Amino acid sequence: MRSFVRTLSASGAAAFAACLVLAGGITAAKADMWDQQRKEAQEIFHGKTAAWDNIKEQLFADKKIADAAGVVTLQAPPRVTDAAFIPITISAAKPQAPDDFIKTIYLVIDENPSPIAAVFHMTPENGIANISTRVRIDRYTHVRAIAETNDGKLYMATAFLKAAGGCSAPGLQDSAEARANLGKMKLNFVRAATPGHPGEAQIMVKHPNYTGFQFDQIARHEIPAEFVNSVKLSYGGAEVLSIDSGISISENPSFFFYYKDRGPGEMNAVVKDSSGRVFKKSWPVGGEREASRAG
Repeated sequence: MRSFVRTLSASGAAAFAACLVLAGGITAAKADMWDQQRKEAQEIFHGKTAAWDNIKEQLFADKKIADAAGVVTLQAPPRVTDAAFIPITISAAKPQAPDDFIKTIYLVIDENPSPIAAVFHMTPENGIANISTRVRIDRYTHVRAIAETNDGKLYMATAFLKAAGGCSAPGLQDSAEARANLGKMKLNFVRAATPGHPGEAQIMVKHPNYTGFQFDQIARHEIPAEFVNSVKLSYGGAEVLSIDSGISISENPSFFFYYKDRGPGEMNAVVKDSSGRVFKKSWPVGGEREASRAG
């Protein structure tokens, strides 16, 4: 009977429950409980959760958030096999312009212990405000990308992910190996920038990004939280992208981003973690060297 009730429309389910009450099939209290569960299920389906209400108030207070159609899209797999490494892609609908651009993208995972997974500070130097990364998911949850444009307006895209256990999953490397490689960086050029066409690159940082919910099976103790909390990228003296991140980003953080052509120069990365460490590296950009490294 429950599966039958779930297939009814909202009004149909309420009417069906009322009929059962009149027929003596269920009590009024149980009918009220079913109706409340139906309402809660509808709210969750449409992305209205108590967790999101609290996060929204923290980040945006009473600012209006519009649907993101025509501004950004959010791509995420509905179900995954590894909740510790879930690919997320946020794509802008149009290029960045000096007077019309996305200045901030908030990546929110409602049910994670640290729900504000990352805040991406964009600039017109991106060319287009596309970003991809990998996240951990603690339990079934809505994932949200909230884009703030340079005029202060907010737009939200939402996806629901069926995954669990990502925040407590053990790392791929043991502690000694993770320490030995800590802070090593690599920049992959996916596509070289040319005049009028932004390039695409991937920054990868070796870091265990411990969540504070993982357990060391050998030493038999919880591993304290220790994670990358800041990534700053600049090219030719201009800031391209700045990222504030936390434990919801997967081990060995990876970010795909875009950048406008500025001629020969250097892409500089400054990465900081929650223990106060600072890692820096630079790569030549522009000309044949960049094109040869772009796939």
